[in-house]
Amino acid sequence: MAKGKYDSTLNLPQTEFPMKANLPTREPEFLKFWEENDIYHKVQEKNAGKPKFILHDGPPYANGNIHLGHTLNKVLKDIIVKYRSMSGFDAPYVPGWDTHGLPIEQQAIKKLGIDRHKTNVVEFRRQCKEYALNYVNIQREQFKRLGVRGDWKRPYLTLEPYFEAVQIKVFGEMAKKGYIYKGLKPVYWCADCETALAEAEIEYSSKVSPSIYVKFPVKDGRGVLPEDAYIVIWTTTPWTIPANTGIALHPDFDYALVEVNREKYLIAKGLLEKVAEEIGWDAYIVLNEYKGKELEKMVCKHPLFDRDSLVVLGTHVTLEAGTGCVHTAPGHGEDDFYVGREYGLPVISPVDNSGRFTEEAGKFKGMLVHDANKEIIAELDRLGMLLKAGKIEHQYPYCWRCKQPIIYRATEQWFASIEGFRAQALKAIDEVTWIPAWGRDRIYNMVRDRGDWCISRQRTWGVPIPIFYCESCGETVIKDEVINHVSELFAEYGSDIWFEKEASYLLPPGYECEKCGGKNFRKETDIMDVWFDSGSSHMAVLETYPELSWPADLYLEGSDQHRGWFNSSLSTAVAVRGKAPYRSVLTHGFVVDEQGRKMSKSLGNVVDPLKMIEEMGADILRLWVASADYRSDVAVSENIIRQSAEAYRKIRNTCRFILGNIYDYDPVKHRVEYNRLSPLDQWVLSKLDKLVARVTRAYENYEFHVVFHSIHNFCTVDLSNIYFDICKDILYCSHPDDIARRGVQTVLYELINTLVVLLTPILAFTTEEIWSYLRREDQPLSVQLLDWPQVKGYVNEEIEARMEKILKVREVVTKAMEEARNKKVIGHSLAAWVTIYAGEEWQPVLKEMADLDKIFIASRVDVREAAEKNETAVSLPDIEGIWVEVRKAEGEKCERCWVISPSVGENKDYPTLCARCAEVVNRMK
Repeated sequence: MAKGKYDSTLNLPQTEFPMKANLPTREPEFLKFWEENDIYHKVQEKNAGKPKFILHDGPPYANGNIHLGHTLNKVLKDIIVKYRSMSGFDAPYVPGWDTHGLPIEQQAIKKLGIDRHKTNVVEFRRQCKEYALNYVNIQREQFKRLGVRGDWKRPYLTLEPYFEAVQIKVFGEMAKKGYIYKGLKPVYWCADCETALAEAEIEYSSKVSPSIYVKFPVKDGRGVLPEDAYIVIWTTTPWTIPANTGIALHPDFDYALVEVNREKYLIAKGLLEKVAEEIGWDAYIVLNEYKGKELEKMVCKHPLFDRDSLVVLGTHVTLEAGTGCVHTAPGHGEDDFYVGREYGLPVISPVDNSGRFTEEAGKFKGMLVHDANKEIIAELDRLGMLLKAGKIEHQYPYCWRCKQPIIYRATEQWFASIEGFRAQALKAIDEVTWIPAWGRDRIYNMVRDRGDWCISRQRTWGVPIPIFYCESCGETVIKDEVINHVSELFAEYGSDIWFEKEASYLLPPGYECEKCGGKNFRKETDIMDVWFDSGSSHMAVLETYPELSWPADLYLEGSDQHRGWFNSSLSTAVAVRGKAPYRSVLTHGFVVDEQGRKMSKSLGNVVDPLKMIEEMGADILRLWVASADYRSDVAVSENIIRQSAEAYRKIRNTCRFILGNIYDYDPVKHRVEYNRLSPLDQWVLSKLDKLVARVTRAYENYEFHVVFHSIHNFCTVDLSNIYFDICKDILYCSHPDDIARRGVQTVLYELINTLVVLLTPILAFTTEEIWSYLRREDQPLSVQLLDWPQVKGYVNEEIEARMEKILKVREVVTKAMEEARNKKVIGHSLAAWVTIYAGEEWQPVLKEMADLDKIFIASRVDVREAAEKNETAVSLPDIEGIWVEVRKAEGEKCERCWVISPSVGENKDYPTLCARCAEVVNRMK
């Protein structure tokens, strides 16, 4: 309890507690307090045996300082966990980090100046590990500084041996069910990173590409097309022309053979006018029309090489753009690959890992594919096969890490067959609660439409794919006993052992090839997609930490994770367990600036959370998170953060006022029973009960902006503007033991003990400070150990209705005082003598309400019949039946309470005090 003294001659409480908003200095003191007293585990001990609530942490990459996206995500999680732990749940929170993969490699190479091609693999992995662990430690302290409570001493890391061992088992279970296979297919390929990429690692951005129309001479028209005709294709990737082995038509589209300048061209009829306009044909003659299916298996000549290009049919062909005749390179396109496989087209991919053409590309050998566009266009033009070349701006896939444009490239990769468990996955999605509800459709459509998952990467910093090949016969070894043996080795030594030891050591003792009996094996050199790492966390974490359980109650991440972590976790869980690893999934938007633009250093709109914490404190950022409707993109700027600081100041000042006025209140000795409280006191408690219900419901529904606005409005309107304003006279000027004063203190004590808990999930530091002043010796050490407040039955609709009427009258009184002040009739409101002329419907409520002078903060208030009103009385159009007249109060100003009263000077012992204050001071002496 705050200690203080009361100055009986002034209307001010004098307190000795600071409660000043010096957050950057004070917050670290509370961090130290939480750590020294191990508050996380004290909360866990308190809640042991209660129902579990498991929020599984999606692991951020350990490759840099935290940003505002991290802040939004981690604070949201902390709000939920703290609310759940205070409302009757055992809600442990185990934070984690993603510590493998390309992001770590890139940063290690950049920061440490490593050449991965020249560095020993084990040494390179050691450097990557050190880099990752360094940023785990940095981010851990930064998350703690945000006030996030968790088991920071035992986080999960994807590089830990136990995690890698479980991941190997997940892979093994999927392999055993036939979901893992190796195949030649076009995959997203980043030439800059020299690795395959998964769909989740692709970002689409605007790109200017070539736009060319190319002629393919008909070689065998099968008696339908004349052999002096050309089929016209359109492409924005000229570099894929060397890999062309086919032209796809839609079986049901109409195609027109047209003559232009004595040459014959085949184009889809639905695109003919558009193509003619773009190429610049002034006129054309339609010679014939065909259905696409009539042209199947005709043969064209490749425009650059001595090679055939077969006409095939495919329903992927559209009339949205191009010519309706689709250039088909099975080595560089997914649709191309599948239609090519159906027709037995050769899969040509004359591109190496670094994105350069190989010898198979002829004269273009050694060129970077995107650089070669210009040369290929020039060669087509030289050979007379180019109809038109231009430019087009369109959306193009980029690598999410290096931000370079990617290519489709057919390579041998390891895949997880989504088709094998797609139906189960779609069923599992409908068994999950998606918040917001649109999240269900988003991930459902992604899983429904996605191709198989490319899980292999051509890098070194990650978990190896645990597969061996027989040197004698080439047989692939994916056996339970082998995978289990590798898992046990990883559990003991970590995955580095894969790179340190020969295959013979990694296989079970005496292992022989089941096909040929061979004893010599080689190891797979690819590692697993990092999404397979984090996608295995539901088993590697939820089933290895004894305080956790599977499945999780909640996953909470950004909306990009529908194709990322939510998706990979769902895939591994359904493949292995047949159900989703989460009961609910909550999605937040991205952090953007006030104009809705993405945060970018080049735009200069990046807000650094670490800088804001240093300047303003973490609770301001936490309040910003709570105030935003995070289900869509969240706007932020330094200006918006400062608006949060202003809202924070109002809430803090509300709490400070309460603490400053209960310094001499003992809840055991001084508590006033409800039925002895004033109507105003009962009104506030009714409002408080409704606030508890509304805020609790909002926390349950994850609507933290509703929590913020409800509490902020309650503090600024119901309390500061009304209740506190009215009660100051009672608090400051009544005798300390006056029943009215103790009644107000009873309400204030109830208010602060409720507000401190309602605010704890959001204002982690401020509520701990408030609790340090409130706490009695027999109460919990930390505010985080308190229980959630319950509705106490204070709701009183009759009292609220009466008070609402009084507050309506107060509006008219305030307006009348304002006009009187403008006319110099009064200065301070306590200089006013208020006369209220009230209609019949208002008379009962006004006459029943005591202390109207305190409610209206005037020296005197009279209530009269409406018929007696003067023409000068003030009214408001929306409040009928009330008129108010304000004149200067009669008497002198009391030095103590500032009320103007005729009784000032009547008491010879206290000539400067009114009768009430003279009596109070006399009693106190």
